Amino acid sequence: MKNVGSYPNTRLRRNRKTEWSRRLVSENKLSTNDLIWPIFIREGKNIKEPIKTMPGVYRYTLDKIEKLVEKAIRKKIPMLALFPNTPISKKDTKGSEALNKNNLVCRALKLIKKNNDEIGLMCDVALDPYTTHGHDGILKNNFVDNDETLKILIKQSILQAKMGCDVIAPSDMMDGRIGAIRNALDKKGFKNVQLLSYAVKYASNFYGPFRDAVGSKKLLKSNKKDYQMDFSNSKEALREVALDIGEGADFVMVKPGMPYLDVIKLVKDNFKIPVFAYQVSGEYSLIKNGIINKILNEDAIYESLMSFKRAGASAIVTYFADQMADKLG
Repeated sequence: MKNVGSYPNTRLRRNRKTEWSRRLVSENKLSTNDLIWPIFIREGKNIKEPIKTMPGVYRYTLDKIEKLVEKAIRKKIPMLALFPNTPISKKDTKGSEALNKNNLVCRALKLIKKNNDEIGLMCDVALDPYTTHGHDGILKNNFVDNDETLKILIKQSILQAKMGCDVIAPSDMMDGRIGAIRNALDKKGFKNVQLLSYAVKYASNFYGPFRDAVGSKKLLKSNKKDYQMDFSNSKEALREVALDIGEGADFVMVKPGMPYLDVIKLVKDNFKIPVFAYQVSGEYSLIKNGIINKILNEDAIYESLMSFKRAGASAIVTYFADQMADKLG
């Protein structure tokens, strides 16, 4: 850096002296426009079920969903992400329930879009909520078969698009899924349905509470390291993103978030595409429990989300979306 000045003529603290001055020189902004709110749904009626490993987060039956949608619209949250807790009786080795037009996600999409077209809806395309083994695809000799899984993901994507999903989000890290799904959607007349690629999804230790929430944690007997990314790698992320942009992705996701801020910046600096970050369940629970136990104060939430913006994220999937929308006004 050249010509940065020197003390005592240059005093950077002058710009920090007052609140109005700090606002004038702030480099990054966080608003409700940056938030995506994940919602867990379950079978039954009139149930708001606490998730033990995620304090303040619940599974909702569909009769309670519309009030959440109305709240999100009122708070100007642009998009909701729907995640199903599928009953074990509806799971099998092939994730057949993913293709049931009356499954939880499909019913939720139809219900929400019937009365509320002004909010975006995002749905994962993956099989782990629907399989008895907890993996994201078809197992053959204890290995997830990439190409056989793709055939199901294509059908799942088309079904979700028919039901009103705005943003299809293939989240399993299969090779070639973005191109296969984009081509299938276009052929079926869904050219304007957007694709969020989980191009950079790590085989992370921070997913545990989410797997509790969707009911797959106890079913998963191994790990997902043979299809999700190695967390020691960052340059590989650039190859993943480049491939998915070429295949037709509209945005890309980096997941988890805070442990991978360097990767968010790396992707943002190298590609002119919107980059989303996912503040995953383990991150949420660490911060939330820190607040509950008075180790942290609530301002830590704002600070954590601002770190994503500073790294270059266009939007953030966060379980704090509802709470932060109030703070941000």
